[in-house]
Amino acid sequence: MFRGINSVTLDAKGRMALPTRFREPIAAVAAGKLVVTIDMREKCLLMYPLPEWEVVQQKLEALSNIGAQARLLQRLLIGHATDLELDGSGRILLPQMLRDFAELNKKLVLVGQGNKIEIWSHTSWHARMEHWLTDDSSGLVANLDEFTGLSV
Repeated sequence: MFRGINSVTLDAKGRMALPTRFREPIAAVAAGKLVVTIDMREKCLLMYPLPEWEVVQQKLEALSNIGAQARLLQRLLIGHATDLELDGSGRILLPQMLRDFAELNKKLVLVGQGNKIEIWSHTSWHARMEHWLTDDSSGLVANLDEFTGLSV
């Protein structure tokens, strides 16, 4: 559903306009309703159309919360999940707590990831890209055999 990368801006009120190519599928499958939560591994946010998030949340809720790790995962992902809705101009208002977590300022990067969109600060995205392409790339290239069937 979502692929590609876009640069967008965050206004002084914390609103972000979604590019049309992301807005259209959200309108079609979710009537403009979204859920944004934190990413457990990176300083970015994850934005799902509501029906996609409901699948993720059901899987999280199905985990046995007897284990500390499952409880932590539920606490962080479901606990930070925030329902949002596109306004008439195709914008969403990102709550301050989520903006603080991802260190979002004026310049943002949106990265399509199939069923969700990652929301990054411009600075964090470019720092991570540099790291992935230099430090991490040797491990990825060395292990490409694990990804049989892909032609890249």
